[in-house]
This record gives sequence, structure tokens and C-alpha cells, in this order.
Amino acid sequence: MPCSGSSVRPRALAAAIPRPEQAPATARAERVAIVSASIGAGHDGAAAELARGLTAHGFVVDRFDLLDLLPARIGPLVRDGYHRMLVQAPWAYQRIYRSTERAGGGGMFARALLRTAEERMMRALHPDTRAVVSTYPGASRVLGGLRLRGRLTVPVLTYLTDFSVHPLWVADGVDVHLAAHAVPASQARAAGARDVRVCGPVVDPRFRPGSAGDRATARARFGLPENAPLALLVAGSWGVGPVRQVALELRDCGAAVPVVVCGRNEALAEQLRADGIDHAYGWVDDMPALMHAADVLVQNAGGLSSLEAFATGLPVASYRCIPGHGPTNAAALEGAGAAVWIRDPARLKAVLCDLIDGPLGLRQRATGLALFSAEPGDSGPVAETARVHRAGLPALPSRPAVRRRRPAARRLVATTAVACGVWASAVGTGIATAYDGSGMIHAIGHSLDLDDSLPDHVPHPQGHHS
Repeated sequence: MPCSGSSVRPRALAAAIPRPEQAPATARAERVAIVSASIGAGHDGAAAELARGLTAHGFVVDRFDLLDLLPARIGPLVRDGYHRMLVQAPWAYQRIYRSTERAGGGGMFARALLRTAEERMMRALHPDTRAVVSTYPGASRVLGGLRLRGRLTVPVLTYLTDFSVHPLWVADGVDVHLAAHAVPASQARAAGARDVRVCGPVVDPRFRPGSAGDRATARARFGLPENAPLALLVAGSWGVGPVRQVALELRDCGAAVPVVVCGRNEALAEQLRADGIDHAYGWVDDMPALMHAADVLVQNAGGLSSLEAFATGLPVASYRCIPGHGPTNAAALEGAGAAVWIRDPARLKAVLCDLIDGPLGLRQRATGLALFSAEPGDSGPVAETARVHRAGLPALPSRPAVRRRRPAARRLVATTAVACGVWASAVGTGIATAYDGSGMIHAIGHSLDLDDSLPDHVPHPQGHHS
């Protein structure tokens, strides 16, 4: 019984730089730029809410996608390679995550790739910009590098979207790091961040505690059981991880009826419905209503959906996390008392029942809602960004700005090398799922044979979704 979330020619560079998404400008308006990345939905979601809040404070906000600032249409390849890795070779992502964690940052290839965005970043920023906020580690490293070399002379802030802070999040040159809680703030300081401020999370204001009437309306709208306890299972905008396995375990343990959101992975939603999971959805536009309908959130990455659940007063469980940031976020959320990490499948039913009906759920609801208890005008990432913008900051100790101009041929060679590296990574990830041992080594060597021309069937990368 059940118990009661084409390469760009230098001459055409100015025309190729993406124009910012911005509000109508007023004369010498206070202006902030926000740089995110369309990798999943969490970084863009945080950027959108920061932009909304700052606009309400009277700022003009320009938004940029870091992937659009990479040359030679590399951005879509980076996003596609990351997606493929999570889906087809999660072990490879785990190894990369751990190796960069131990090394305290990215390697030579990552630095070279990010350096290619610096010039385009400087050209894209409006001359009246007085602060820049990053919601993505790579963007923080680009902006921090520009700040250190004296090319960017306005404050740079990083909004930490995760509860766990990988060393890549902490870039030299960033003036202020904004954290949702003391746990990520402590991790950021340990990674070398100079000025870390705890100011709570930022989420869409539609995510708020619902009434009994909101719950009944949402259940009726989505065709959900009127009285049964519901476990909302989320897996990000890409629907990655062992979602099918978890959905079946939720159903079979009997603690709650699974309601699964698969993001843009419509094939997964269809598979779940074929498995007898009646309430499986693809992309859902009204997640606040679905959270009002649910009794507990089960997630595997610890990203934006967890923060949204806290804002609605929904208890959160981390279970069968995706590699890399999944377990580290689960540990940080548990350390903050905001979510429970279910490591043993045998405890799934007992923990869910405690979250739905027991004291554990009451404690977690209180902890989650406390993150949003401060007055919006006095605290929060938006108010802190406004303060930094208006106060300004002392100049960072930096090296003298030296601008070395590369000949066009050298720039073309560097861009081509980076593009080939990204392509090789994507190819290697794909074939890693089909080969092992010597077969994989042979396949990688064949794929990277520089005597062969690019196969005709390689698709031209397409634009990103926002």
C-alpha cells in the first residue's frame, strides 16, 4: 500500500558576433551583461531569472550564450559532445570530472578553447556595461582572464548554480562569487574564491508553496490520481540517467505513483508509457503546477529543479545520480539538510514514505523554504548584483595588459586545431560505446587519420535551443 521536479573569417568577425538579448535602452542606463551556456537548462534558467530581476530593478540587461561566442561553430559541437557523453559514455564524463577536480581546473585544451572566445566577448559587450555576471564555469574563466589582463575593467560576478562547487567554477579574476547556501560558499572559498557572498537561490517566482486548491487543480489538469501520493521524477532538460530504471523502481516499491518528466527526450517518455508508467511527459511548460500536484521530488543531478522544489515546499530525494556533478550535488544538498541522498535501493520506499508523511519531510520543507525567506529587495543574487554594480570594486592586481596580435594564418591554424580537437572528442565518445580494448584504439586511430578527408555524411552543426 502506498504511504499517506563554418569558421568565421577575421574580416567578418564583427558581423558574426551574436547581438545581445536586451531590453530597450535608455540614455546611459545602468547596464549589466549576463553570460550563460545552453548546456542543459539550468545555466540558462538561472540567467533568465537574474535578467528578469535586474530588469525589474531598472537595469538594462544583455544576455549572451558562451557557445555562440566560440569560433568556427564549435559551440554546437561542444554541447552535442557533452550530451553524447552523458547518454552513451557516462563513465567518460565521470573520469573527466574527477581528473579536472584533482587538477584544480581544465587542461591545456580547455584553456585554448576558452581563449578563442575572449576577443568575441570583448566585441560583444556594450560600452556602457558596468558589471558582468556568469552562470557557467567556462564563461567565468573567459571573463576572469580578461579581468586579470586588464582588458575588462568592470566587476565580474559568478552565480554558482550548483550546491557543489567544482574547481572549474572558481576562476582567477572573478571579483565576487554568489552562493545559494553556506555549503557551496565554503566549497568556493576552499577552491580559492576571494569574495564569496551567501545570498540564496534565484528561481522563477511562479515556484511558490501551493494551496490545497492549487494541488487539486493541478492534478485534474494533468489527469493525475486525485488522492494517491505522487513522486515527481525529473532528469533535466535532456532526460539523462537511469530514468527508466528509477521509474520502474518507484512504481514497484509502492510508496507513490511515479510522475516522470523526460524533458526533450520524447523517446524516453514513449518507452515509459509502453512500460506501463501512465504519467510520463516530455517537455512540460508548467512545472510549478506539476510540483504543486506532487508530494516528493526525485532527482538525479541536483540542479535547478531542486531549487524550484525547495521554493514550492516540496521535499527532495537524490537517487541514482548521473556521473560527475550528480553525486557531488547530492552530497552537498544532504550536508545542507535540504535533501536526502538515497544510496541503498532497499531504503527507497522507507525514505520516500518519511519524506511524504514523516518528520524528515517536515524538516526538509522548512530547510528548503528558509532559503527564500529573505526580503527580495534586500537580499538575493539580484540585489547583490545591483549592489556590486553600483558600488564598483577596487582594481584587481593584474599583469600589464599586453595585446599580442596573431597573423590571420596563425589564428586560422589555432581555430582549426581546436575545432578538430572538439570533433575528435565527439567521435571518440561515440565509438567508445561500440568498441573496447584494441578495437577501440584501432577505431580512434582510423577516425583521426589526417590523410582522409572529412566524410560527406558528417552533418553541419545546427544552432542551439534556448
